[in-house]
Order: sequence, then structure tokens, then C-alpha cells
Amino acid sequence: MKFDPNTKICIIGAGPAGLSAGMYLEQKGYTNYTILERNGWVGGKCHSPEYNGRRYEMGAIMGVPSYYAVHDVEEFCGITHDGPKLNRDYKNLKGDVIHPFDPKKNPLQIPKLMKMKKQVKELGRLLETKYKGYDVNGHRGVAQGRYDGWDCTPSRNKVEGENENLKDLALPFNEFCKKNGVELTQDIWIGPFTSFGYGYFDEIPAAYVLKYLDFQTCMNFVNINLWTWKDGTQSIWESLNAHLKNPAKLNTTIEKVERKDGKVYVTANGETTEYDKLIVTAPLQYFGDYADIRDDEKAHFDKIDYERYDTMAVLTTPENHPEISYYIFENMTPERLGHLMVYYRRWRDDINQPIVTYTLRKHKGGPELDYEKTKKVVLDDLKQMHNPAEEVIKEGKWYYFPHVFSEDYAAGWYDDVEAMQDKYDTFYAGEIMSFGDMDETAEYSRELVERFF
Repeated sequence: MKFDPNTKICIIGAGPAGLSAGMYLEQKGYTNYTILERNGWVGGKCHSPEYNGRRYEMGAIMGVPSYYAVHDVEEFCGITHDGPKLNRDYKNLKGDVIHPFDPKKNPLQIPKLMKMKKQVKELGRLLETKYKGYDVNGHRGVAQGRYDGWDCTPSRNKVEGENENLKDLALPFNEFCKKNGVELTQDIWIGPFTSFGYGYFDEIPAAYVLKYLDFQTCMNFVNINLWTWKDGTQSIWESLNAHLKNPAKLNTTIEKVERKDGKVYVTANGETTEYDKLIVTAPLQYFGDYADIRDDEKAHFDKIDYERYDTMAVLTTPENHPEISYYIFENMTPERLGHLMVYYRRWRDDINQPIVTYTLRKHKGGPELDYEKTKKVVLDDLKQMHNPAEEVIKEGKWYYFPHVFSEDYAAGWYDDVEAMQDKYDTFYAGEIMSFGDMDETAEYSRELVERFF
């Protein structure tokens, strides 16, 4: 314990990062913390509404056995991954079912599939050797050719070292793959990356792709070795919130944050409270909207971009209900921006359930597509897939996957921001500091507490 156990801590945000920060602080003996959440629910983009007595997913869908921080939460709460078994299939732009990875059904593709398999194996070897340290949570030191953190194993061993090759992780992922002669691996990694809303391989630094989809995690996705939760991913964080000594204060609007004289003054819902430390897990890009942001904070936070990722829950008639979840690889390219990339059927035993669609509306350097026009495109795509929607029952328009681009990554954005931790009695956590999925953000909160508290 590096601070007095009575240190008064304010955590902004009750998504996976904020709630996990509360849990890890509590486990380390800090119980004088407060979590503030502007919404009326917890879980952030783990959002699982209910329909017909069952919950469906509008945000995060699943996990894998290498989600060690999520497993920490399960153990803390006494819950487990008890949801439906997932499966998937693939369609082309005509709406025909295809089998892109099955050599028996694609004999003409056998040479390419064999080459792809060889390149996947080679990438695994390169990640273990040439890029040792690539899978450490967070981005400290990568731009300087070093790694510093905890490894991606159940025991999470502290590791650090020098590796000049890690600088390659600042390259866009397609350039990283080309440099290493493993271009075909993108056909494997794209499914759980681009269709899940994390952007395109020509714009996103390889560090994000490979820290989220480290080799073991990606292979779990490939082999459909997946976790789900009966009451949805949101139920994980609802359970955690219920088990914390200090559950999140919901419907809390933060009007002002002032940091002076070694204290942090947070004005929320018209009342000002004094704290010793602040942990920000809400989007740093908007920190200046309510806080006394400093010049060095603003200079870095202004460089953050994010994905415009939309989800839509639709109902179909029984005869038009899809048999399974479908991926449309041809729509996962910048040229097909705004088109339906995947649609998701959660419950295999029920056709009276919503189907959820997923699409992106922004590519680096291009215009942001209009939301309503994109919605119409997606509904037209469902017709083309032979699963037309009868009714739209819910829409999600997400601020998704905050990140920086290759130039700023290589210039040391992360090292600069990490050096600012606690500079203003403020700690920065959440998606941008690691990656925009529930496990990476929770894991970063664990490490933040371990490093500084």
C-alpha cells in the first residue's frame, strides 16, 4: 500500500474499467472510494437489454478463456460464464452461405488456405520470439523498444525488457504483416477485429490489434472457444457493482473538476466533494469539457480518435429469421464502409428474439457517414442477406475504441501520458490506455492499482 488506506479516491465512470478499479482498490485495502456514473446503468458498452424474458447484446458479446481480469471479477462475485454456446457462418454479398476456411468445400482455394495456415504459424512464432513482450497489457515503452508490465498468463508475472523490434507495432497492421511476410493472417484476424468495430488494418497500429488479439486469444476466437453470460455481458458488471462496498452512484452529472493544493474538488449534481486522488476511466477526449484540463493533458487528449460504430436490434418474421450468426467479410473493407459486417443471433432455441447488426461509419482521412443513411444501407443489406427486418427495436450509436494513429503512437504518446500519471493527483485509465474491450480495460485497472496504490 503506497498511500494512506483512508485516501479518498474518486473514480469517474462505471464501465468495466471504473468498476474493476474499485474492486482492485478494495482488495488492496482502499475502501474510501466513490464511483460516479452519468448513466442510469453500469457496464458501459457492455449493454444487454431484455426482450421476451431474455437479454440480448447491443455492445460486447463474448469473452475467451484468456480474459483473466474478467475471471477475477467472476471469482470476486461468485459468478461464471453460463450463457449460450455461440457459432457462426459466412455469407457473400449475394447473401449466399459460403465456407471460406473449408478446403473440402473450396478445393480451388486449397493452395491459399495452406499458405495462410503456414503464415499463421509463422506469425505465432514471430510474436513469441522477434516480438517478445508484445502481449503485455498497455503500451508503456513500446515506442522506445521495450516492454514493461505483466504477461498474458493466468499468473500475470511481472516482466520487463528491451526489444527494439517492438517499435514495429506502431505500424498499421497491414504494413506490419507485409513487413513480416504474413499478409494472409489478416484474413483470420479481421473477423474478431474489424467486424467488432475496431477499424481497418490500414489505419490501426499493430499494437492495438495484437494486444487485444494476442495469439492465444485469436486462436480461441478461431476455434469458437468462447465465453458468454446468460444475462449478458452487462450482468458481469452489474454483479460486480452489487458486490462492491461502494456501488456506483448512477445518474451523476459531473459539472466541474478542480485540482489544486494537492486536492481534487468534484462538483456533481450541484454538490462539491473533496478527494485526494482522481481516476478517470471515462473518455479522456472529453475530459476538458468538465475539468480544469492542463496544457499537456489537452495536447495529448486532442490527438485521440475513435470509431463510429453502430449496433441495431431488429425483429424478423419467423420465416426470415437467420439460422445462425453471419459474417460478411466482403463488407469489412474501407471501400464498403457503412455496410453490414456481421449480424448476431444469440439464442439458438428461440426465433422470437432480436437480431443485432454491426457497422462502421468512419475511416481515417475520410468523411463520417451519415447515421440515418447508414441505417438504411444496413436494413437493405439484411434484405440482400435474405433476412429482412420487420421492426427496429433498439439502436446503439457508440463512441467506440478510442485510439491514436501510427505517427502519434511512434512519437511516444503513451510514454508521455504514462509519465503524467498522478502529476495532477489524477490517474488515467479506461479504453485508451490499453484497448477498447472489457478485459483489456479491466486488466489495465488492475495494473494501475498495482503500480501506484
